[in-house]
Amino acid sequence: MSVKPTLASVAKEAGVSIPTVSQVMRGTGRISEQTRKKVLQAAKKLHYVTDSRAAAMRSGEYHEVGFLINQLSNPFNAEVISGVVDLLDAEGYLVSVLDTRDDAARQSRHLDAFIRQRRGGLIWVPALQTDDDTLAMLAAQAVPTVSFMRPANAQMDYVGIRNAEATAMATRHLIELGHRHIAYLGGVGMNFVRKQRVEGYVHTLSAQGLGEGIVWQCPENKLAGLSAMQELMHKHPQVTAVVCNGDMVAIGACLALARDGLVAGHDMSVIGFDDIQDAIVATPPLTTMAISPKNLGMRLARVLLDRMRDPKAPATATEVSAKLVLRQTTGVPG
Repeated sequence: MSVKPTLASVAKEAGVSIPTVSQVMRGTGRISEQTRKKVLQAAKKLHYVTDSRAAAMRSGEYHEVGFLINQLSNPFNAEVISGVVDLLDAEGYLVSVLDTRDDAARQSRHLDAFIRQRRGGLIWVPALQTDDDTLAMLAAQAVPTVSFMRPANAQMDYVGIRNAEATAMATRHLIELGHRHIAYLGGVGMNFVRKQRVEGYVHTLSAQGLGEGIVWQCPENKLAGLSAMQELMHKHPQVTAVVCNGDMVAIGACLALARDGLVAGHDMSVIGFDDIQDAIVATPPLTTMAISPKNLGMRLARVLLDRMRDPKAPATATEVSAKLVLRQTTGVPG
């Protein structure tokens, strides 16, 4: 097994002292250009990599950020992460992504490791059943933190979506097309986000005298959306349109229609939520409530950078509005 290169081995290769190598690697001290080049050439030859964690401990600056997400497999989350990584990478930060799977115990393990390894900031989607001790620990450790999608408390920065506003807009669009039997499809349980989205849908139906509607739950993936849509149509054949909790469920719903020889937008109207890339290339292209996940991720990263640069600034709450993007999966009742 080869020996890991160290400051000492680089110094020996370059024919200089260990302090000189250390200064070159840190960009400090009065080092001649000739010596600097010699040290860098030696480091490259030996494949030496600076121990950034040790350097961070010396300087107090940690250029690694943690991102605790729920359900990394969801394309919406992947696009948000892409936006976060792009912006933070341009600012010189490394982003470590961990999936809590919405499990508070798993989240606690990740946060404990995060604190011990001293990352510079944290973005997280608080898991369901996150307790006060977890919030107190983050506050005690003075970790610059931004909660995403679900607010943690009033003392912590938050970035999210105006969920009820978006589903109300989607529901009104279907009503204006002439639909009177509209169901809500997707999501499980009543977490913060889904509760808001369902409320927007239910309130709009009620305001139009169309009753309380039908709320049909299923996990956030295409296969679940396909199965749930088939069950919904079987038990509620009067339904002519669905507002979906997310694009993946909506795409699954469109696949269910296709399997039955029906066409989304003609025989049944379907509206998604998120506007992930798959929504554009779906067959037919999906009408959806667009929030530009990658841009949302960049907004999230910017809030964290602001917090890291000014830890004592008042906490902020940022919510973005969705935009109705009309494609081919909505139309007048078939």
